[in-house]
Amino acid sequence: MFYFLMLVLFADICLLFAVQTEEQCSCMSSMGYPHIPLKDRVKIAQNWYDGVCKRAIPLKWKTKLLPWLQMDRDTLFLSQAADIGAYHLRQDSGRLQHKPFEIYSGHEGDVCRFVLTDSHLISGGSDGKILVHSRRRNMSMELSGHNQEVNCLDSKDGLIISGSRDRTTRIWTLTSSCPRDTIPMYDRVWSVAISPTLSSFVTGTACCENLSPLRIWDVKRSECVCSLGTQFRRGAGVLDMVFESPFQLFTCGYDTFIRLWDLRLPRKCVMEWEEPHDSALYCIQTDGNHMIASGSSYYGVVRLWDKRQTECLQFFQLSTDPVSSPVYCLRFSSSHLYAALATTLHSLDFSQNPVYIR
Repeated sequence: MFYFLMLVLFADICLLFAVQTEEQCSCMSSMGYPHIPLKDRVKIAQNWYDGVCKRAIPLKWKTKLLPWLQMDRDTLFLSQAADIGAYHLRQDSGRLQHKPFEIYSGHEGDVCRFVLTDSHLISGGSDGKILVHSRRRNMSMELSGHNQEVNCLDSKDGLIISGSRDRTTRIWTLTSSCPRDTIPMYDRVWSVAISPTLSSFVTGTACCENLSPLRIWDVKRSECVCSLGTQFRRGAGVLDMVFESPFQLFTCGYDTFIRLWDLRLPRKCVMEWEEPHDSALYCIQTDGNHMIASGSSYYGVVRLWDKRQTECLQFFQLSTDPVSSPVYCLRFSSSHLYAALATTLHSLDFSQNPVYIR
């Protein structure tokens, strides 16, 4: 009985593996899954813990790309070159329909990053443009200001923050096609995240010209509040970051570490997890509770971590080509994980292979 109760508890933890839009993220930790029977929740949780899953490659393409993913309920959004396709996911199996039911286009170069809100899809491209697509009507707006590729962006409640190779961060609103403010960064900007409070945002730079790659900025004043951490080595660029609460931020990048920061204690990270094969970490996602998923720079390696442990819980090597590919982006639901590599989209289905409890 004790073992069964522990599995039920772990089921609730693992089933928080759901990437939501900005309005859903705030309540992610308290979400329940009444549509999944208790027996199946236990089975799926055990499969996540043991790394038992059914692997598939729903999509392949010939040209090497730098794809990005977002997920909203039963829809997966995938960028390929200059377009972003929206694909239906079957609720019963999580399988991807091979053709997108909608395509968002308009960039003259590749899409570098894009984000979702309830009403918009916002993309940044290698052409230096930001496109704001309405998800409800066939309308889009172009934001021009960067003169090199837009490497990162985030959006919440009508606020847009973008970072670029042109060494600037720009603040935008949905009411104007011109930036509200431009902040010189003196280094390439790789990642950005807006705080859930909307009062501040964090930037992650390449750590080449400025050896303080993580900085917190005040939205209204466009001023740096403080830097996170000290003694970063040159080149320790921050490639991805995720807010879990107004004070908790996860980051990863070229220095092979996942770090958890408490923004109230900025001088040193609270915890850190090291990629065991010394690979850069391109992307991370968390479940708002105890689990982290990361994508590595070599051999398409996806790792699952428990925040309460320092060592990796499970790992999956997805790349089988002679030339390895990074995991450029990953997203997960309660039962599936999707990972985008240079020429393939992979899926891991943890609802398969039932585990029997005696």
